Amino acid sequence: MTDESTGPARSTESLESMPDWEKRFRAPRVGLPDWAEDAPHRSLFVSNATGTYELYTWDRATGDQRQATDRPNGTTDGTLSPDGAWLWWFSDTDGDEFGVWMRQPFGGGDDEPATPGLDPSYPAGLALGRDGTVVVGRSTDEDGSTIHVLKAAGDGEPARPVEIYRHRESADVGDLSHDSTLIAIEHTEHGDAMHSALRVVRLDGSVVAELDDTKGGTEELGLACLGFAPVDGDSRMLVGHQRDGRWVPMIWDPATHEETALAIDLPGDVGAEWYPDGSALLIEHSHHARSELYRYELATAALIQLETPAGTVSGATARPDGSVEYLWSSAERPPAVRSTTGRTVLDPPGMKAPGSVPVTDAWVDGPGGKVHALVQKPEGEGPFPTVFDIHGGPTWHDSDAFAGGPAAWVDHGFAVVRVNYRGSTGYGREWTDALKHRVGLIELEDIDAVRVWAVESGLADPSRLVLAGGSWGGYLTLLGLGTQPDVWAVGLAAVPVADYVTAYHDEMEALKAMDRTLLGGTPEEVPERFTASSPLTYVDQVRAPVHISAGMNDPRCPIRQVENYVRKLEERDAPHEVYRYDAGHGSLVVEERIKQLRMEIDFAERHLPATD
Repeated sequence: MTDESTGPARSTESLESMPDWEKRFRAPRVGLPDWAEDAPHRSLFVSNATGTYELYTWDRATGDQRQATDRPNGTTDGTLSPDGAWLWWFSDTDGDEFGVWMRQPFGGGDDEPATPGLDPSYPAGLALGRDGTVVVGRSTDEDGSTIHVLKAAGDGEPARPVEIYRHRESADVGDLSHDSTLIAIEHTEHGDAMHSALRVVRLDGSVVAELDDTKGGTEELGLACLGFAPVDGDSRMLVGHQRDGRWVPMIWDPATHEETALAIDLPGDVGAEWYPDGSALLIEHSHHARSELYRYELATAALIQLETPAGTVSGATARPDGSVEYLWSSAERPPAVRSTTGRTVLDPPGMKAPGSVPVTDAWVDGPGGKVHALVQKPEGEGPFPTVFDIHGGPTWHDSDAFAGGPAAWVDHGFAVVRVNYRGSTGYGREWTDALKHRVGLIELEDIDAVRVWAVESGLADPSRLVLAGGSWGGYLTLLGLGTQPDVWAVGLAAVPVADYVTAYHDEMEALKAMDRTLLGGTPEEVPERFTASSPLTYVDQVRAPVHISAGMNDPRCPIRQVENYVRKLEERDAPHEVYRYDAGHGSLVVEERIKQLRMEIDFAERHLPATD
């Protein structure tokens, strides 16, 4: 990284006095580098080296690294053209996720609109072809989902977008074939936003093939496009499916409609991507909150494990030389970009993040089956004041990965419990799909089962329990404070759903579709379900002091519905604090993240009862 990208200098004295929890946030980090398919020496990565997460280009041949974007609220969504000549990046306004694609030369230069003729929208996929073909997915409240093709004119004139797809339900660009003749579309025209179907079309939008495991929305089986084969003339596509009760890959040829099962006998979810020559697949296996990598030889069906440390692989990519680069961490050790050659791929200069404590696993009997929880605790004997740090999504799961928030709580003497409740990914299709209709209440049943275990095992002090989370975790926090008022001593809700009906009407279109799937309709169609699942319904039962933080430009958990909830707290003088900040669904600015966590820790310490 160049000197300009290492952030403001800090004196040795200030570094020595800085607490470890702040160092974990301020230490420079880098993401897994993406690379141009036809110019693999040209790479793109995300880093917080300046104090804000931005995009950086990296020429591996020369070693040059350049900060490519510089915006007050950060930039993380970008890709390189196949020839490596251009960096494409998505330009929104202060984190509102609504904007247009821009591009700039890889070596630097002025930004220019990349898709002239297309109005701002929420992004719904982007695919760049070797011949200059561009496929852009868009989502707006007015038009629903649309997909457009921009074909290079060849006369120096900008390409004009041609709409090839439109539907009210959610759809995304899956991929563009290696020869730029076929487009894969993931869609939910059947109305189930949690289980996509696949359609392959030509550049004019004419249909080549359909693959729909939902059978028109009658079965809860999803498909995911994992990419066309990286070889000209090969129309095969790697597809993720749920036919075996979990995510596993297969190969589908839309030209012949042939499906090829893969002999991968691993428990848990299995993801895959092509090796660059198309002869093998890179397999990413996730099971019980840990992950590992394999190489699958297509010719022999041999499954060869690649050596990685115990923990979590957050992303991996196969390089043309056959090596694999991956982003790895564990709860105990900070992230690192490594290679199967044994070397560290990227090592940002400056301060290194201190480690933390490892996680231990707890499997607790819950109403829907065994609930998996990850536990971290400080030194000494319990019971400890305990933070139940609830993940967002809800289609996500906590894993044995490095996280600055839980580590900070442990530094302050708290135990931290993270619960992979029903609705979480990583534990099979039935566990994820259990989240229907009684939304929020189902997850809280699992969280409560783990809470009982934590108290009875001597881990958690029952009088000093904190319910906390962001996004969907913030929603569950507010819902839990109202439906379980005798349990929690403090609540910390970041960017939450607080008033489900208003949130539905104000949120981005793709999330409206998700809510219709989860709850079985709109607020007008199933008002009793929205009422039962809304924190606003139970706000008068909240007894615990609550801290709420919200982004003023958040399109996912919009500010108006948060204000409705806060107004109800104010009307009865309920103890609460609200922090509003000028960004979207969270912040990409390091100091802002530190500020918010510092406020939450201070709030909890002020409001938790003192120990004897």
